[in-house]
Amino acid sequence: MVTTKNDKSKRLLIIVLAVFFLPVVLAKLALTFQWFDYGVTNHGQLLEEQQTIVDLGLDQNTFSEQWLLIYHPPAQCLTNCQQALHILNSTYILLGKETPRVTPIVLSQRQLTQQQKQVFHHQKWQFLKPSSAMNQAMEDNQIIIADPMGNLVMTHKVPIGEENIQVMAKAILADMKKLLKYSKIG
Repeated sequence: MVTTKNDKSKRLLIIVLAVFFLPVVLAKLALTFQWFDYGVTNHGQLLEEQQTIVDLGLDQNTFSEQWLLIYHPPAQCLTNCQQALHILNSTYILLGKETPRVTPIVLSQRQLTQQQKQVFHHQKWQFLKPSSAMNQAMEDNQIIIADPMGNLVMTHKVPIGEENIQVMAKAILADMKKLLKYSKIG
């Protein structure tokens, strides 16, 4: 009778230990062997290198306390580029009450035509000529999001085709809304 009681106690102890330690061991194995996909909530590519808008040749004081949506169109702004400009403006407008916190910037070697500038209804749009440092740091048809501290946070590459550009615009809008929602600055 005593041995059955000891066996029961040992079995109960093993069950209790398994209940507590098995989840820890399984979690460690899941992390080690990457059994699941990490939940990625951003749509753009996070920039891993510490870069600032100063690296792009922009003045930090001019854009302090503002989120920046920076677009670098190709030298020849053809159909795809013009669609991207139009959709980027729409994305900016869709930020709604958050638009005062964001300054959109177009960095173009060439002066935009009056027709291209008509796309932009807000006076807040900045049209700047990129410096040589900026041309080296940014690819053509690239959109970069910078935080109010001047750090380059995320990048989006403009795809080819209007449907793909619209998908990218939704991704930028989602990223911007999330960044603005959780930001305590700017």
